[in-house]
Amino acid sequence: PVAIVPGPGREPVWPAGVVGSMTHCRGRRAAAVARSDEILVLGIDVELHAPLPEGVAELVMSPAERGRLDELGRIQPSVAWDRVVFSAKESVFKAWYPLARSWLDFLECDLELDARTGTFDARLLVPGPLIGLDRLQVLRGRWATEGGFITTAVWEAAAPTRR
Repeated sequence: PVAIVPGPGREPVWPAGVVGSMTHCRGRRAAAVARSDEILVLGIDVELHAPLPEGVAELVMSPAERGRLDELGRIQPSVAWDRVVFSAKESVFKAWYPLARSWLDFLECDLELDARTGTFDARLLVPGPLIGLDRLQVLRGRWATEGGFITTAVWEAAAPTRR
């Protein structure tokens, strides 16, 4: 066993050869870990399944993202889509930070959710970190709602099988 201690940005410092992410909210805690030779980076988040407080959506979503919420709501009206977007962006940040060692603002990625497949694409609106010779531009992930919670996850495979 190895203690997971916080780094200078309060991020978890994982043992050599391991990547991971942690999350918590009232009533749920989770961690995900993987071998770094298989997964370059990952991020997870869990949130209560409820709409965001008044005024928060404007702080964390672009007008284009907010505009897509209506269509998502027509497909699955029981989902708190604004909270799914928030959670997915939290997962993106948790994957971004270990690579870039800098903060990523909520408005620096554009999120497109697929209501039917439980997937999403997060397109970075700022230059992403270099991974080999390529700049990271998109993180892909999954979302789900169950038992009163929203769970999201993103990951990037390690080379040579990287997407």
